[in-house]
Amino acid sequence: MNAHFPTNNTAIKLYRFALSGHCHRVELFLSLLDLPYELVDLDLPNGEHKQASFLQINPFAQVPAIDDNGTLLTDSNAILVYLAKRYGGDQSWLPEGPVAAANVQRWLSVAAGELAAGPAAARLVTVFGAALDHELVKKKAHSVLRLIDEVLSDRGFLASEEISLADMACYTYIKHAPEGGVLLDTYPHILAWLQSIEALPGYIAMLATDTPA
Repeated sequence: MNAHFPTNNTAIKLYRFALSGHCHRVELFLSLLDLPYELVDLDLPNGEHKQASFLQINPFAQVPAIDDNGTLLTDSNAILVYLAKRYGGDQSWLPEGPVAAANVQRWLSVAAGELAAGPAAARLVTVFGAALDHELVKKKAHSVLRLIDEVLSDRGFLASEEISLADMACYTYIKHAPEGGVLLDTYPHILAWLQSIEALPGYIAMLATDTPA
């Protein structure tokens, strides 16, 4: 276990797998919020997430999960919403207005949909050996990345000019798309967006794997 204690509060336990982008989006947000957290690394290749002790935390046998002093939560996007509502303060991570909130939710859906089926799936093939059609998922990846690059051509962040949960949900699998053979050099606005997030106080990177040739 690794512990981070930027404040004097009791640490939030984050159950994770270090190479999971879903886990990293939660860890990144915890760090940006300057919240104390403790990493509990699970050995997914050997099925630790399917053991009875973890199934009591998440019956779906998936990471990430958090334990915030007895409050157990699963699903990375749901955890982001919880952290924003409970600890986000005045920052507009999840706006209250109906249109602004809907715009953020739209990108949470993109993260769970098109990004999962594109860049994340391509990385599953090269990093974890998933039995997927690599060329097809790379094609899907470039399709959504072209749209995202166009969106970012006239604003700084995905949902608006202010950073939000939309950016937290989408960042990691876009950043690590090259690990799946999906290069980003033709998407200048995405590259600038990535740099903006990486310049934030408290930014932490996810462990990288070798980029395919």
